Amino acid sequence: METKVEKLKINFKTLEEFKKFKEYGLQELSMLEDLEANIIDNDSESPFYGIYFGDKLVARMSLYQIDSKFDRYFFPPQNYVEIWKLEVLPDYQGKGYGTQLVKFAKSMNLPIKTNPRMQSRTFWEKMEFTSVDYEMERDRGENPLVWYPEGVEAQHND
Repeated sequence: METKVEKLKINFKTLEEFKKFKEYGLQELSMLEDLEANIIDNDSESPFYGIYFGDKLVARMSLYQIDSKFDRYFFPPQNYVEIWKLEVLPDYQGKGYGTQLVKFAKSMNLPIKTNPRMQSRTFWEKMEFTSVDYEMERDRGENPLVWYPEGVEAQHND
């Protein structure tokens, strides 16, 4: 069955789909709170993207575009994408859905930053994400991973 990444509408049907993720104990990745905070029926400007298998939402993520004036990671400074809360339902893991979501984000051809959970680091490294040199002021306890499209490199604060 062919699957595609699609922008999710913020509505109560999507909210019901998101509840299925939370039931699997992945509260730290749950988008339920985000969705409730942004509830506007069928808001097409949602940051949520997902993959359906049949009519079941099996994978999702939030994508936020960050303006270049806030860029403290990439050189030259530019707009970039931040991936939050990438999650695949347990029964659908290992089938390429997470990879498909990341490839979708990469297709925007902007640098990408994410703050992965420790258990998912190997996945992100396979997707060509690398650690940044930790800077206390900028990273504040996070251990972000980044992906550089061609022609982009790390910012250096010499």
